[in-house]
Formats: sequence, structure tokens, C-alpha cells
Amino acid sequence: MRIAKITATTVTTAALALGLAACGSGEAPSSSPSAAASASGPKFAGKTLSVWRLGDSNPAAAKYMEELNAEFKQQTGAEVKLEWIPWPQVADKFAAAATGSGPDVTEIGNDQVPMWQSQDALTPITDIAREGDRAQIPENLYGYETVDGEIYAVPWGAGARAVLYRKDWFEDLKIEVPKTWDELVAAAKKIQKEKGEGVDGFAFNGGSDANHLLAAFAWSEGGEFAVKEGDKWVGKLTEPGFTKGFETYTGLVTGGLSGKANLTLNTVDIRKRFANNKVAMYLTAGWDLPGIEEDSKGKLKSDKLAFFPLPAKTGGVAPSFFGGNDIALWGGTKEADLGKEYIKLATSKTWADRYASEGGLLPVYPDTLAKLEEDPAQGAFAQAFAKARAFPADPNWSEADATKMVLQNAARAVIEGKKDAGTALADANKELEEILNQ
Repeated sequence: MRIAKITATTVTTAALALGLAACGSGEAPSSSPSAAASASGPKFAGKTLSVWRLGDSNPAAAKYMEELNAEFKQQTGAEVKLEWIPWPQVADKFAAAATGSGPDVTEIGNDQVPMWQSQDALTPITDIAREGDRAQIPENLYGYETVDGEIYAVPWGAGARAVLYRKDWFEDLKIEVPKTWDELVAAAKKIQKEKGEGVDGFAFNGGSDANHLLAAFAWSEGGEFAVKEGDKWVGKLTEPGFTKGFETYTGLVTGGLSGKANLTLNTVDIRKRFANNKVAMYLTAGWDLPGIEEDSKGKLKSDKLAFFPLPAKTGGVAPSFFGGNDIALWGGTKEADLGKEYIKLATSKTWADRYASEGGLLPVYPDTLAKLEEDPAQGAFAQAFAKARAFPADPNWSEADATKMVLQNAARAVIEGKKDAGTALADANKELEEILNQ
């Protein structure tokens, strides 16, 4: 095992659970359990499979796992040894397991797949990833899971971002929910006029998670951060699509929708300003709602708030970053065949839909997702997720994204007048390539 690059990386995908109740699926199983049992049942009788779930158990999750494992035993004859790993312990637990003692199958944050794959901590499951029900999972959802042509995890449940807005302000000012970018801009300016210059109509995010917002603008224009060509990453920051998205992003500040004093704020900082009546709209997800109520000391509750999908400047809904949880086969497993049977069952349509709906996530199967698009709670997220994309699937992406903040620095240089957009993006492109290819 290569362990030199392993660090105590913060696992962020625990927050992907939206905290909103999703509609359950009424679909019947698409494959016969008896068919799977007849093919593999006798072979695995008496064996035990070790499975890790991430986070703290709760009644709904515990019931789901109990029923999933019972079905697995019925089909294969194998027992399941289930262990829950609290989110704060995940990075250390994975790092220790990478040296030898790990599970057979594990839940894993999708953005963590490239890093752990680079440590040989995951086993390829390309042979099962796109078979059966899984052939229905959109190919774009395998962005993080596919490394050098091999698939190392299967999407299990997803999260997306949408625009959180002050529903009470919109109602008071008789503003309709924006369906186009121009309508969003008009709404933001009207609110600023009525609420004062200190209010951000639509908040600029220039902090540690800024690329979630920038990506939505860039992807909607057809832009990319970087593309793997052969064995090298080639930056695409200077191409027209990305450039247009970058201009929309920096234009939030230069156009006056967001204050110039807030260039380094991330989503947590913006949330606090939102809770204190200083922001009308910003891009986030349902997990911010409890924090807003707490930050506002109970004055701003969910009945005054709502979400809508971020409109693309080019029309329609802007793509969202694809966050979510996967299921993967551990690199050191001695039960690879049995582990693959477990992954096949867990990611079948029936069980994957249940995993998402009962866990407050979005389903990865398109027809189930489509049913949520008109749902009052989940509709905005479902529409955004339908076009979801991922950042470059490289273990060094986090260094460019959050550590060296390549794009954030480029945007700041433009907004502060230190560089023009062309120069800033050319410099950023060179730095991004150096980081991804090191």
C-alpha cells in the first residue's frame, strides 16, 4: 500500500444529507432475488462480510441496513458484520485501514474516491458497475468514481445545491421566484434597493467552497476546469465557456449584487450573514437550515425560507456540483466476489432508491429523481442534480481547490483590479495544471 500521501483529510460528504424528507419509491424490484440466490447463494454460505457505514446510526438507517443485510443473507447465505464509523473518525479510520486492516465493503464520500484510489485502498469494480439496474445510472455521475478507465465505486445517494432565498422578503416585495438569470438579477437589485446597500442581493462565495458556485456558472456555459488527455491533465480555464462563467461569477461583485468587502467568505460565513438579514439569496443546500435558525436565535425559521434551482445565464437550470455517497470494495479485501454481490444488491434500483429516500439524499436513478422535481421540498435540488457534474477526479484537486485556492485568488485579483480576466485565468490555468500533474 502507498501511504505517504495519506493525510487526515476532512470528509465533507456527511453534510450531503439534505435534512429534508424525500418521497419514497414505490417501485417493485427490477430483478428477481431468487435468480441471484440460485446463481451465488450456495457458494457463500457460512461466510461473513465486513461492511462499514459512515456517520452515526439512526432508527431509519438502522432499519434499512437490517433489512438489506437480511436480504443479502437470504440470497447468498453470508452474514454481514456491520460497523458504523462516525464522520469525525472517518479519515483516520480509512488511513489506518489502508495499511492493512480494513472492511470488505465501505460507504465512501464520492469526492474521496480519487484520493483513496491513489493509495491503492480501493479495488476496481468495473465489471459490475454498469451491469443490471446500474446501467440506468447516468454516466456523468461516475466522474469521481472513474480513474484511468477503471470504476472504483458505485453512486448510492446524492446531494445537490440550489438557491436559498428569503421567502418572506419576496412575498413582502411581491417578487416572483426567478426562473431566468435576468429575473434573479432584477430580484436581487429590488431587494437591495428596499433593504439597503449593506445587503447582498445574491452572495458571492470566494472562500473554501467557492468552486461550487463558480462551477455552476462555468458548466452552464459549457466550460471545464481541466480534462485528462492521455496521462496529463490539461487546464481549460482560458477557453470561452469557462471564461464566460468566470465573468458571471466575478460580475456578482463588480455588478453590485454582492459586497466587495466579502470576497473571502465561504458558505458558513454567508449563512451567518443570511441569518442576520444581510443576504437575500445564496447557493447552498438544506443542511444550512438548522444553522440559520440557530444563528438568528430562532427569529429566522424554515417557514420564511425556500429554495429554487439556480437559473443558467444561457437558459434553463444551471448544473450543480454532484455531491454524494458511494459504495466501494476495499483494496485489501479477501472476499472480493462476495463484496461485489453485496454492492450489486445495495445499488440495485429498489435498495438504492430506499437508501436515498430514507437517508434524506437524492436518488441516483433518473426516473425516481424525476418524480421529485415537483416536490415542494426536494424539487429545486432534483432539478439541479439532473445536470450534476463533478470536479476533476484527481487526488490533488483538493490542493488546488481549498488549499491553494487557485480560482479564488484569480477571481479576487480581477475584482480588485490587479489583473484582467484573461491574465488571471492564464496564470490560474498554469498553476492548476502544475498541481494536478505533480
